[in-house]
Amino acid sequence: MTLGPLMVDLEGTVLQPEEREMLAHPLVGSVILFARNYADPEQLTRLVADIHAVRSPALVVGVDHEGGRVQRFREGFSRLPPVRRIGQGYDADPRAGLALAREMGWLMAAELRAHGIDLSFAPCVDLDYGVSEVIGDRSFHARPAVVGELAVAYQSGMRAAGMAATAKHFPGHGAVVADSHHALPVDRRALVDLEPDLSPYRLLIANGLAGVMVAHVLYPEVDDVPASASARWIRGVLRRDLGFQGVVFADDLSMAGAAAVGDIAERASRALAAGCDVLPVCNHRPSVVALLDRWQATADPVAALRRVRLRGRPQPAAAELRASARWRSAQEALAGCSAPPDLRLA
Repeated sequence: MTLGPLMVDLEGTVLQPEEREMLAHPLVGSVILFARNYADPEQLTRLVADIHAVRSPALVVGVDHEGGRVQRFREGFSRLPPVRRIGQGYDADPRAGLALAREMGWLMAAELRAHGIDLSFAPCVDLDYGVSEVIGDRSFHARPAVVGELAVAYQSGMRAAGMAATAKHFPGHGAVVADSHHALPVDRRALVDLEPDLSPYRLLIANGLAGVMVAHVLYPEVDDVPASASARWIRGVLRRDLGFQGVVFADDLSMAGAAAVGDIAERASRALAAGCDVLPVCNHRPSVVALLDRWQATADPVAALRRVRLRGRPQPAAAELRASARWRSAQEALAGCSAPPDLRLA
């Protein structure tokens, strides 16, 4: 059985019988975990192993675990800084900032891989325009070149830990005030004016980027539907113009920003037709049930192959990881993040 396009969520810390049935459905290909699915490291390892055991090839298990405000697992995991702190370190010393980005990317991914998690939706490469509360300190920096450099270093650390990187939120969520969880943000810039936001993606793609998550943001000068449902953005700009060959994720189709496209079936159909490979549907089980009962997806063997490649590479278990020199070194780098960066005026 191939992995289907739907990414679904779970209700608690243990896989329920009805959820096993849901995960066995051919439309499902991946699972996203939240804080409610976590009690402690041992429970997480058991839960992920149970998910992986449901079918073959194993379902891909992902989580939002950027650090700062967006870190689903906390007790028993390193408390990662928001990536703005990495950008501040870069301003003080570019070489040290890049080294910190690699270490934090490695630490985040290594701890997740030690418990079997395949994927974290990171890094966030939105630019810090100072207007988006939902992005805020989730952005490395305001300057595109710095965001690109730091994101490539972060991706390198993730790759060394056995995890593919997924850059978000394409083509850019940083210049809009509205939060796409609650409304449809509108960015009225022309395509040429969005080049700064696309710049980090160009650099990441040139360095082997595996995944991109597309935003529920409307760019009316480019297309009349949100980017997550836009073939112009996904098949045109991302695939053709930027040359991206990896997996395209829609942002969560249950978010208010996706509602402009229609009901859940219409959202899924439009996103898939636009070129998305993975369609997360989170925190609204009736929508998942409706899709599994009535929705039909056109088979795409190439997309199915891309989805399988998201599986993480084998890595040491948690005890071995924490005994390693690399983990101790990353902890030293992490401890340095608790102090303000040493910025000196020239």
